[in-house]
Amino acid sequence: MIELKSIDLRTDLDARWYVKDEVVQVAFAKDNGELLSLEGLNRYLAGDALITGSTGSRWSVSRSRFDSRYEAVPPARQGEDGLYRNRPVRVLAKQMKMPFCIARSEGGDMLEGASGDWLMQYAPGDFGITEHSRFVRVYRPSAK
Repeated sequence: MIELKSIDLRTDLDARWYVKDEVVQVAFAKDNGELLSLEGLNRYLAGDALITGSTGSRWSVSRSRFDSRYEAVPPARQGEDGLYRNRPVRVLAKQMKMPFCIARSEGGDMLEGASGDWLMQYAPGDFGITEHSRFVRVYRPSAK
């Protein structure tokens, strides 16, 4: 397994722009904790969003990032537990040909991906991994 460091998909000719289209179930954490996603440990703080995707995958998103990336699906209201749809934010993604790992952010949790999984870059230094079958279900190509 290779550990990816100092990666920036903006300069990678194999990376492409995609947009996620998914409705997810959200519960806001009452206490600090951690959950194990398919890709690795996700530590969270009270108030962070604990998300269950349409494919059953689970992950956490910090509250400061969540509010700018997801909007409540009525009858839920923003900030309440319930269904949310991601806002159409473009993300750079690259399908990896070998097992790999990367930190979610500088000093953040380490995530692991298998051969065929997708490395996601939300912003410089802000990464995720999406399992291939989930990627093809919820991501669509986007114009640059």
